[in-house]
Amino acid sequence: MQGPHAAELAKWGDASVAGGRVPSPEATPGKVAGFFRGLTGAESERLAERFPYVVGNLNGAPVELRYHANRVALTKARETEQARSHDSRLSPEGRKEAHDRLKQVDRLLRDGRQVLAFDPTGRGRVAEVLGDLDQAQRVSVVVPGVDTDLSTYDKPWKPYAAPAGMARDLYNAERAQAPHTRTAVIAWADYTTPEGVGVDAATEPLAADGADRLQQLVAGLPGHADTALFCHSYGSVACGVAASGLPDRVTDITVAGSPGMRVDSARELRTDARVWAARGATDWIQDVPHLEVAGLGHGSDPVAASFGARRISADGTHGHAEYFRKGTASLANFAAIGTGGYPAVTCDSSDTDCSAPLDLR
Repeated sequence: MQGPHAAELAKWGDASVAGGRVPSPEATPGKVAGFFRGLTGAESERLAERFPYVVGNLNGAPVELRYHANRVALTKARETEQARSHDSRLSPEGRKEAHDRLKQVDRLLRDGRQVLAFDPTGRGRVAEVLGDLDQAQRVSVVVPGVDTDLSTYDKPWKPYAAPAGMARDLYNAERAQAPHTRTAVIAWADYTTPEGVGVDAATEPLAADGADRLQQLVAGLPGHADTALFCHSYGSVACGVAASGLPDRVTDITVAGSPGMRVDSARELRTDARVWAARGATDWIQDVPHLEVAGLGHGSDPVAASFGARRISADGTHGHAEYFRKGTASLANFAAIGTGGYPAVTCDSSDTDCSAPLDLR
C-alpha cells in the first residue's frame, strides 16, 4: 500500500508555485534552498500545507517551514492512527501497534517539539531538533541503531535508550558544559534500521541507505556550524559508510557500542573528522566478532588500539544502551566533543592521551 509521502511525491512533479516548477525531490539541498528563497512566506506556507510530507522531508527547505509542514503531516497521521487503533478489521496486534504509534505522534505534536522529518510509511521515520538550528554555533547529530522506528522513537520510561531521550540528554549536557555556546542537537531516526540482531544487522545494505540519507541531512543543514555525529550501535555502521562523503563541517565522528564501521582502520574512513570510540565494560557488543567475511560483519573493532580512533571513557554505563544516560562518563565526553570542549574529554584507561594532539580547526 502506498504511503502518504509517496502519494504526495506522485503529485509533486506536476506542481508549480509563483509561476515556476517545484524542485525535484532529488535536487541538491542548495537548489532547494534557492527555490524557497525565491518564494514569499505565504507561498512557502501554502506549498507546505498542500504537500506536508514532501516539504517536511525536503533537505534544504527552511527549517521553520519544515517544522510547520511536519506538524501538518503529524496531524494527518494522528487521524489515521486513531482510526486504525479502533479498526475491528485489524488484528489485536495491529490495533496495539496503531495505539503505540498514536502515542508517539501525540508526543511529537506537543508544543515546542521541532520535527525536522517525518514519514509514517512502514515502520516510520522521524527526526527532531532541540535548540535553534538556524543560529547554532555547534550542531550534534545522534544516529541510533537497531529497532529504531516511529514506535520506539521516544521511551519516557527509559529515555536514554531511545533517540528522543538520547538527544535530549545530550542537549542538556551540552548546555550545562558550555552555557555560552549556542548548540542544537538532532535526534535522527530518519533511516530504516534492522529489526533485531539478525542478517540485516550483520550486513551493509540498510547502513548504506542510511549513510546516503545522513549525507543529505548534513548537506542540507543551515549555516556553517561545526557538526559532530554521535553514532550508537548499528548507527556507527551507517556513519562509517557515510564518512567519506560528509561535508567538511563534520569535525567529529563518535561511535559508541559499535559493531564496526565497515573498515579496518580510522584512516580507511577517508575523512578529516576526528574519530572517537567508546565502549562500556559490560557491553555485550564486545562479544560480537569484529570482522567482515563475504559481506557478513562490519570490520575491525573501533576501540581496538590498531583501529586508530581516540578511545574515550564510558565509565558508569551498564550494558549496551546507557551511553547517553545522565551521570555517565560517555555522556559527559559526548557533550565536550559536541561543544568543542576537547580538553574536558576523559580518555579511556587504554588511551590516556586520546585528546592530544588535536587539530582544533
